[in-house]
Amino acid sequence: MVSTTTASAEKKKAAKPSAAERFGILEMPDLTYTKAIARETAPLYEKVKHHIPEIEWPVHAPYVYWINRLKKERGAVILAHNYQTPEIYHCVSDIAGDSLQLAREATLVDEDIIVQCGVHFMAETSKLLNPHKTVLIPDVKAGCSLSESITGEDVRLLKQAYPGVPVVTYVNTSADVKAETDICCTSSNAVRVVESLDSDTVFCIPDEYLAMNVQKQTKKKILTWKGHCEVHERFTAEELLAYKEADPAIQIIAHPECHPSVVKVADYAGSTSGMIEYAMNQKPGSKVLLVTECSMASNIEKEAKGVEFIKPCNLCPHMKRITLPKILESLVYMKQEVDIDPAIAKKARRAVERMVNLKPN
Repeated sequence: MVSTTTASAEKKKAAKPSAAERFGILEMPDLTYTKAIARETAPLYEKVKHHIPEIEWPVHAPYVYWINRLKKERGAVILAHNYQTPEIYHCVSDIAGDSLQLAREATLVDEDIIVQCGVHFMAETSKLLNPHKTVLIPDVKAGCSLSESITGEDVRLLKQAYPGVPVVTYVNTSADVKAETDICCTSSNAVRVVESLDSDTVFCIPDEYLAMNVQKQTKKKILTWKGHCEVHERFTAEELLAYKEADPAIQIIAHPECHPSVVKVADYAGSTSGMIEYAMNQKPGSKVLLVTECSMASNIEKEAKGVEFIKPCNLCPHMKRITLPKILESLVYMKQEVDIDPAIAKKARRAVERMVNLKPN
């Protein structure tokens, strides 16, 4: 008979070593704002000086300096979503983009460690596509209202109720949900993914508004789920029409996670990357209202020369859980590591890879 103590010890021995055990734990560096740090970070401050007052930079600069130093020593790459704050987006990220861009870029990085500055489902997606790499998220509580609106069990019940109907799942979902999915999509390729399926009826879940907007662009029958992004669902058509009435010259650019009535009154509707491209193509002196998470306008202002951004400032509380101090702690202590049950990962990876490998029209 094996004792409980012995069994517990053997189980611990057989368990996969943690990232901290594999890479070692470093000491937290001295975060004093020195002349050397000021000199090293001065070029980075130039990128964010219109968003961060000079008096606040000495607080950010030591974190920026040490994050950039430690990621090189660790062999880490930092992926940041467009909704991250300017000091993360411009000063420490190696790759920035929307969900689809980050999913693709995650498969191309050479580094052994990926630090995902986004929400949890994005870190899971990076892990799915890089099963042998270490994926860290600075705050494991960085969730998503869309992701939390549906479970794998919900999808299994839908498939039982509608046998044979293919399921397209937005990447803003957990690995458990992706595992029950035929193919994933993002806001930039949702119509193309739906059109790629050999079925007249398709589930497009969990974002109800995205599905409704896709329905307007396809002859297929779209079945929906009542999930919403808590940032985009707050925008209303009445609000945007009031902006237009105050200044008819304003260009309104909306995300398809908004209600169809919002998309209808916008001058352009598209994915995060599509919105950025549209804004970049505006003439100097133009006024643009980005109907999405507030930080994105701040992040692209520098590149969109001469364009004035009107900001209805809806912030994503989950994205804002990722901060410079947490990124530094993540690199020092190698936390929080993202791991996925191998059985779930295998099925979920298939759905994500089908999306990533989908050939352009």
